[in-house]
Amino acid sequence: MTIDQISWDHYRTFLAVVETGSLSAAARRLGLTQPTAGRHIEALEQAFGAPLFLRSPQGLLPTEKARAMQGHAHGMAAMSSALARIASGDMEAVRGTVRVSASEIIAVETLPPILARLQENHAGLEIELSASDAVEDLLQQEADIAIRMVQPRQAALLSQRIGRLSLGFHAHRRYLDRHGMPTALSDFANHRLIGFDRQLAYIRDILKERQDLANICFDFRADSNLVQLAAIRAGLGIGMCQHAIAAREPDLVEVLPGALDLSLETFVVMHENLKAVPRYRATFDALVSGLNDCKRLCRDASDGARTSAIET
Repeated sequence: MTIDQISWDHYRTFLAVVETGSLSAAARRLGLTQPTAGRHIEALEQAFGAPLFLRSPQGLLPTEKARAMQGHAHGMAAMSSALARIASGDMEAVRGTVRVSASEIIAVETLPPILARLQENHAGLEIELSASDAVEDLLQQEADIAIRMVQPRQAALLSQRIGRLSLGFHAHRRYLDRHGMPTALSDFANHRLIGFDRQLAYIRDILKERQDLANICFDFRADSNLVQLAAIRAGLGIGMCQHAIAAREPDLVEVLPGALDLSLETFVVMHENLKAVPRYRATFDALVSGLNDCKRLCRDASDGARTSAIET
């Protein structure tokens, strides 16, 4: 079999093997038999004239050639998914599939009620929600609409600025009842702190702005913002949390108000070619409206908390 005879099914199997590390796991993911998955890989190796995987105790490891192919195969997967979404939809009505990309914390804590209202209003609309802190490429159609914490620079993208999501140190009342309320950053040395394990890009940006936070030692570490939030809610210690999330939960208390003083710019973004298609436009507008409502509710809750504190 030559390269021009290779079908998308073969590349889809290739990606599944790369991601799972075995033929059996790839076959289960794709609903194939293991021999079929094996034949797909053999056909690819024959067409490309080189082995694509090496057997090891850890499973099938991709060779250098396989790693070089991986990005292009991901592009094919994104294009295949985009074509399926286009085929699913109606160009005249709000009907069909829209893929939305957002960070884990936004996808879990903020978007569900917004998307629930959207689908109540448009029964024919199907939503694929990609919850990941990785930035999906809208130009490569990995997603239709994205909520970004950085302003897009590509001219082909349409964006609407929501504003800044502010962050603060927070802890559960149970933790503060046991360990007391710190009155200065130096007091953190006597507290359990919740933070990140690896310095992702946005974390490095935070530390550039705040050198006084660079030497903080975390007693509980997790790369996932969702895990960190769960740890704060469980009373494990003091961690960073969006004010908008903490404002909904009376038991989450801001520690050293104003000490963190960090915020993330928020934008709703989509490719400008999609703006005239009803299902994309309706989803984009609903996300902008819903996120603005969340921002106002957070501001009102913060104002109310300050007023209560003054009256007390």
